[in-house]
Amino acid sequence: MLRAFCRRLIGRFEREFGYDAAYMRDLVDASPWTFLRFSMVTGLVRRQDAPGDLIAAAGIVATLAEDCGPCTQIGVDIASRGGVAPEVLRAVLAGDRTGMGEAAAIGYDFARAVLAKDMEAADPVRDEILRRWGKKGLVAVSLAITTGRMYPTLKYGLGHGQACSKVVVGGEAQGVTRPMALAA
Repeated sequence: MLRAFCRRLIGRFEREFGYDAAYMRDLVDASPWTFLRFSMVTGLVRRQDAPGDLIAAAGIVATLAEDCGPCTQIGVDIASRGGVAPEVLRAVLAGDRTGMGEAAAIGYDFARAVLAKDMEAADPVRDEILRRWGKKGLVAVSLAITTGRMYPTLKYGLGHGQACSKVVVGGEAQGVTRPMALAA
């Protein structure tokens, strides 16, 4: 019964986003309770605690650390549905700091520094996030970085990783530039 419920949730998600979530079915097959607990993780990011551009940029950079294909696409789609402008998303994907706007550039820089474990670069950006959006904003952007990595990491771990691909933003294909500090 629980397995069937989880599979319906996955099917709805796949239809809504045009996304292949076969790796989630593997998780359900192993343990529906684990799937449900894992699925709640993205709800940890309180998007109202910081600007959408900041959270989206940080999350996309984190996802790009692990994947530059379907997981990046779904992150872009979710950000777009959340109101992040296509030009901001295109700039984040291209690594164009001036084109992404101030809040997105802060999220972009913070995620790059955190993922590179470069505290010399992260500390002043963290201070700026705290100054502008307080501790709630810092927690939201930090959780966006954390959750941005979780889904693609699980997907690759379960054998469902895919090659990099163009990402569609506002109906147009967009090349992806992986942040230099994270390029493999």
